[in-house]
Order: sequence, then structure tokens, then C-alpha cells
Amino acid sequence: MEVNPNFSQKATEDLELVRKAILNDQKAYAELMVRYKDAIYFMILKMVNNKEDANDLTVEAFGKAFENIDKYKPDFAFSTWLFKIATNNCIDFIRKKRLKTTSIDSAYDNQDGEEVRIDFASEGLDPEEKMIKKQKNDLMRTIVDNLPARYKQLVILRYFDERSYEEIAEELKLPVGTVKAQLFRARDLLFNTIKQGKEKI
Repeated sequence: MEVNPNFSQKATEDLELVRKAILNDQKAYAELMVRYKDAIYFMILKMVNNKEDANDLTVEAFGKAFENIDKYKPDFAFSTWLFKIATNNCIDFIRKKRLKTTSIDSAYDNQDGEEVRIDFASEGLDPEEKMIKKQKNDLMRTIVDNLPARYKQLVILRYFDERSYEEIAEELKLPVGTVKAQLFRARDLLFNTIKQGKEKI
């Protein structure tokens, strides 16, 4: 990689870290994350206005960047490339969320062939709304049941039991980074499963 003569000192340092990261230098990956984690997080937080989503999206952005780091071209600063990945990922998330929001009252067929209609739930749930919420949870559990065992366990702990990354890591005796990476993969699989299910409806 040739250094762009217009690069700042920080951009030049980033490029050197990228070179090391491509050679699988874990310290280089860690340093790049330390340099930009907070900036990426706060940018995403402004876009989604939800701390939990912002945390997940920050992890996803770095995951996608590091997975494709060998494709980075130093025509512009690494930070520019990273922020573009994070922004695009965030936009995709918002679009998917809006899609789910606008279609959340769609009807689905459960395993018994019965129609299940999912409606928005207010803060105070009456008996009918509680039943609808239960049906929605049952539907999601059915989808989760189709995931490979290791992803299924992670999704249940994270999204049904509402456990933190650290709690999951401690229970499964895995590094927190591994938990986050596998949850990222699990979310991809879940979304694809839901998407395929909707296409069949």
C-alpha cells in the first residue's frame, strides 16, 4: 500500500496498523478499535437513538470492517472507510427496522397451520394484547429453534433472558469478543430466516 501524501499523521499511523492487521496482528486490530470505538458508537447513537442498538451496531461495524480489511484501499483515510461502513450498516438496520414496523401486523401461519396476527402492544397490555404478545414470542421462539444449537443458545440468553454480553461470556466460558461475533452471525441467520419465511407467505 502506498501512503497518500495528503494523509495526516494519524491516517498514516492507521495505515500501518491496517498493514499489520492484514497479517493477522491482533494488537493492531485492538488498537484500531480503541482509536475509533467511541466515535463510531456516538455517531451511531445519534442515528438510532438507542444505546443497546448502538452497542450492537458498533460491534457489527467493526466486525464487517475487520472481515473486509484486506479490501481497504488507501486512496482515502482508514477512518473515512470505517465510518462509511458503520453508516451504511446503520442505514440498513434502520430500513430493516422500518420494514418490520410497517409489516408487523402481517399474519403468519404457525406450525398447526393456524393464522397468527401480530399487532403493536401498548405499554399497558390488556388480556387480548398479552395473548398477542405471547403469540409473537412463540413465533420468534419457533424461528430461533431452527438456528444451529450454539447460535440458538446465544440468542435465547441475549434476547429472551436479556443477559449482558459479559454474563453470557461467563456462563458459556467464552471470550466476550467471541460472544459478540457469534451473536452477530446469529442475527444474520435470524434475519435471513424471517425474510425467507415472509417470502413464503
